[in-house]
Amino acid sequence: MFSEIAEKYSWTQIESEINAKSKSDVEHALQVANLTIEDFKALVSPAAAEYLESMAQKSRIATQKRFGKTIQFYIPLYLSNKCINHCVYCGFNFNNKIERIVLSDEQILREVAVIKEMGYEHILLLTGESPKHAGVDYIEHAIKLVHPHFKQVTLEVQPMSMEDYQRLIAVGLHGVYVYQETYNKERYPTYHPAGIKSDYQWRLNTPDRLGKAEVHKIGLGALLGLENWRVEAVFMAMHLQYLEKKYWKTKYALAFPRIRPHAGEFMPNYIVSDKELAQMIWAFRIFDNDVEISLTTREDTEFRNHMIGLGVTAISAGSKTMPGGYAQDSEDLEQFAINDNRHPKEMLEVVKKAGYEVVWKDWDSYFEIEKEG
Repeated sequence: MFSEIAEKYSWTQIESEINAKSKSDVEHALQVANLTIEDFKALVSPAAAEYLESMAQKSRIATQKRFGKTIQFYIPLYLSNKCINHCVYCGFNFNNKIERIVLSDEQILREVAVIKEMGYEHILLLTGESPKHAGVDYIEHAIKLVHPHFKQVTLEVQPMSMEDYQRLIAVGLHGVYVYQETYNKERYPTYHPAGIKSDYQWRLNTPDRLGKAEVHKIGLGALLGLENWRVEAVFMAMHLQYLEKKYWKTKYALAFPRIRPHAGEFMPNYIVSDKELAQMIWAFRIFDNDVEISLTTREDTEFRNHMIGLGVTAISAGSKTMPGGYAQDSEDLEQFAINDNRHPKEMLEVVKKAGYEVVWKDWDSYFEIEKEG
């Protein structure tokens, strides 16, 4: 389990090692073919700030070589905002006085109808963490309901057992995103004071259970704004490296969500600038040429436009962060406020203008079509 590896490392020690990296360390990392964790530390260090242009170009070349000039489109579908967690940074926090709903079959299918009109073939199903209201039975039923309408169904829900994941894979589950939020074990309880998400180790070992269940794709991420992003990045890199070696049949993806306005009063402890977020994305692309990297509508239009072709392989567009949001808009139910409100058709034109092609479904199908053509 990765928790056994993580225990061997000190947060403050890694922070010191990152800050100690020099320009020569960064230059070495940009020249070698196979990067180590030490090289990665250099790329996310303050010393690398002077090499962002070189990192961007290296990231662009690596991305095009592996994924071609393509961007995958996906969209989130929130099924429920009921949640028993007390996460201080989240609009779904149990203590927030918002209307709570769980979508019925009819409501889900209305959402699906709107999403299909947009052209989507890849859907991400999300819920708050409430096993009583949206547990494995409900999620299994939801997958069965939406799977006939989409080429690819992924999840971002509460961590489950290996057996539950196997059960969902059997009905069409393609991949699972599970964000650790922060790898800082000592500070983790500060942000997750109560609820099932307060169990740091259970959450940290979720990707292991997914790997054992042989899910097609595992997504990792940390919520930027809680702790030092540079240290979060190193723990993520170690986690990714561990998983790829142990569960080598599985594909991997990364996301880099920054905290956005939401119901509640929590403010970020660490402000991550656009340049720093770009540095983190480029560092991961240089470190791992094969990993998929997504960018959500949390980010603004200018930043998302700029990142097309520079490391990112998947983006969402037209997203709603509340259950029932596509068929009947209601900001009172949203998990957080989005930053890029452009319709998928508008985003499609932006991608085309940048010289890239949009992939509406999964990469494997796309590459098979290319091969046959």
